[in-house]
Amino acid sequence: MNQIEDACEYDHKFQKISKKNVTVDISLTVSSGFFPLGTRCSFRTCNIRKSYTTLRFQEKRKEDVYRRFVLFPLCNAKYVPNSIHVSNKFPSDITRNMTSIVDPALNAMDILFRFSRPYAAVATILSVLSTSFLAIERVADLSPLFFIKVFQAILGGVFMQIYVCGFNQICDIEIDKINKPYLPLAAGELTMNSAIIVTFSSATMSLVIVWISGSWPLFCGLFVWFLIGTAYSANVLPFLRWKRFPYTAVLYMINSRALAVPFGYYVHVQNAIGGVVIVLTSRHLFSIVMLIVFSVVLILFKDIPDIKGDEMHGIKSLASQIGPESMFWCCIWLLGITYGVAIFVGATSSSTWSKYVTIMGHFATILALWVRAKSVDLKSMASVSSMYMFLWKLFYVEYLLLPLIR
Repeated sequence: MNQIEDACEYDHKFQKISKKNVTVDISLTVSSGFFPLGTRCSFRTCNIRKSYTTLRFQEKRKEDVYRRFVLFPLCNAKYVPNSIHVSNKFPSDITRNMTSIVDPALNAMDILFRFSRPYAAVATILSVLSTSFLAIERVADLSPLFFIKVFQAILGGVFMQIYVCGFNQICDIEIDKINKPYLPLAAGELTMNSAIIVTFSSATMSLVIVWISGSWPLFCGLFVWFLIGTAYSANVLPFLRWKRFPYTAVLYMINSRALAVPFGYYVHVQNAIGGVVIVLTSRHLFSIVMLIVFSVVLILFKDIPDIKGDEMHGIKSLASQIGPESMFWCCIWLLGITYGVAIFVGATSSSTWSKYVTIMGHFATILALWVRAKSVDLKSMASVSSMYMFLWKLFYVEYLLLPLIR
């Protein structure tokens, strides 16, 4: 009996019918041993004898298989079942139960992933890495403390990015139903209460993480991001809702992507490398210029596919004032000229490898920018939106190129 006890977990009920016969209802759930995982057994009428128990199992699979086991007595009771029917429920019941648990969890993760606007979160991670490696002057600076500081900045930055994107969707839900109906909150996949909980929990997590790290530069940088991110979207006070005006919208993007927040990352990491002395090198200043230009281009280009919804809600973006086509080519030419300056800076570098990497890298990006821009149908907002996402990919590439400039 020990063999079956090891293989099965079981409960049994007895209903007395006569001195010799009882009805036994035993539910077996096989965990290991003789039967496949998930096998269930049902017992029927049996006789009581004083001999060793013999059980005959009929297992229903693709073909009938009969197995016979000789079992030792248990509690002085000997059962000889007339029949025991075993059916394998694993392919149906167990799989169905697992699916009913896993599918909703995966769906919830997918909704939260899209709610966080992953393209912006990737940009935040690359911003931390790029700015941190700008502070590296020699290989010895790549210490364990350096990577700990980088990890702290990534965690704080990603949580704050989720807050900024989530808060913007909460405030712009009616606009998003027109401009971006695929977003989880606008599409009704995520409730407003859930969005508020996720958004403000993310802001709290970000500030708590950097507070525990003890880094004031990082805390100040992310707190500034919290303030300007709130001011960009909130519509509760007269001086808020910065997205309504081109200049305040540009101011938000410059501080979040080029000045205040990246500077907090930079000082946070440099304190771990060289102490409290802040050193701004020429390549760091050049990277600030590049990030400012990209920030301006992205925030202005973003308004092109959003013109319809913005105008319906009283938002006078620069794209709606000068027209989508003019705004499109202004952004392309501004970015192209900046790439040309980057190629010139690379040509004057004293480092041979940095010179070739900078020149070839920016030449490839300006070529990709021009070819992609010529293929855009300005009458199709889907095509313009696709170009906007392509600009974010160029932004990723720039984050990777900046630390290589010497």
